[in-house]
Amino acid sequence: MAFPYMEAVVGFMILMYIFETYLDLRQHAALKLPTLPKTLEGLISQEKFEKSRAYSLDKSHFHFVHEFVTILMDSAILFFGVLPWFWKRSGDFLVYMGLNAENEIVHTLAFLAGVMFWSQITDLPFSLYSTFVIEARHGFNKQTIWLFIRDMIKGIILAIIIGPPIVAAIIVIVQKGGPYLAIYLWGFMLVLSLVMMTVYPVLIAPLFNKFTPLPDGELRLKIEDLASSLKFPLKKLFVVDGSTRSSHSNAYMYGFFKNKRIVLYDTLIQQCKNVEEVVAVIAHELGHWKLNHTMYSFIAVQILTFLQFGGYTLVRNSKDLFQSFGFDTQPVLIGLIIFQHTVIPLQHLVSFGLNLVSRSFEFQADAFAKKLGYASPLRAGLVKLQEENLSAMNTDPWYSAYHYSHPPLIERLAAIDEPDKKED
Repeated sequence: MAFPYMEAVVGFMILMYIFETYLDLRQHAALKLPTLPKTLEGLISQEKFEKSRAYSLDKSHFHFVHEFVTILMDSAILFFGVLPWFWKRSGDFLVYMGLNAENEIVHTLAFLAGVMFWSQITDLPFSLYSTFVIEARHGFNKQTIWLFIRDMIKGIILAIIIGPPIVAAIIVIVQKGGPYLAIYLWGFMLVLSLVMMTVYPVLIAPLFNKFTPLPDGELRLKIEDLASSLKFPLKKLFVVDGSTRSSHSNAYMYGFFKNKRIVLYDTLIQQCKNVEEVVAVIAHELGHWKLNHTMYSFIAVQILTFLQFGGYTLVRNSKDLFQSFGFDTQPVLIGLIIFQHTVIPLQHLVSFGLNLVSRSFEFQADAFAKKLGYASPLRAGLVKLQEENLSAMNTDPWYSAYHYSHPPLIERLAAIDEPDKKED
């Protein structure tokens, strides 16, 4: 008797849903606490705390509903054989249109078109409610419904343009890869990721946001001086109009080798009116570069990608695996989808491990900014961003350990203060 792979996958999905719901309930209880953590008393006003609490609880309630609907749909799709049914229907549609359903590339693209259409329909109510109810209720949403629709249409068009060549290439590689399939797939994905890292900020991101050079002034001068002192090859310094969609704030860097760029959200500049606070945030980001965190993360992702493709090559010809999910053929894309479902347990462990590493990197970047003399403005900047973004003030330790890639604010402040206490 063949092993019941599909039943095992659905069972584990449900177990993980129960476990993560338990963590969500712990976090929900923490969010309901009526007082600030002692570390934040005197730093964040009671008014902001109450607003943060209301915002976090709204998001928590929404999350419970969203996750419940998601696990119901995902389990039903697998358990009732919706995937093989839809694969066959997409082939029937191709025949009806006079196309060759035996061509796996064409068949796969028809299948993905239907999946994308279904995803848009099922995700749209949640996206609309999150954006125009929760985010709007708490003063964050700046989008009009037209801008929302326009962004969605742009995303669909980009998927239609970019997706087919990538899908076709993956299918050809799998069909002709032979014993070196894992290496070929990994090499293709490596090149693709490098291309996308180059193309996205230059060609794709500007389709959704406006990037303008940071105006001359004290802020630009201090960031350029800081970059120069660290020998960071800063070529361009942009401000992005994040405020057209949300009042949340952020900053990031991108670029290869000697062509680095820094992008500040206009909301970050508006919220941190003290120039030193913005520079301290950039010092933290430059700490990630100086300490090679980006390189280490990239290498880790490449190793994990190669291991995943290696695992896929071991199971892609397993008829029992495909049959367990209701397939009498072994399409490349379906094999990848099934494999992703079968390694869910490992993915959760890997995700937890990566979060641990990421939190360690955040502490190191904070320490780097402190060594540059930005301890006080970094502290103030982190508090200001926590306050203005209405981020959760109270967090459950189990929940944050499992989910957060960044340490909670109180842990970061304690880490920034600790060296001072030792020196005193």
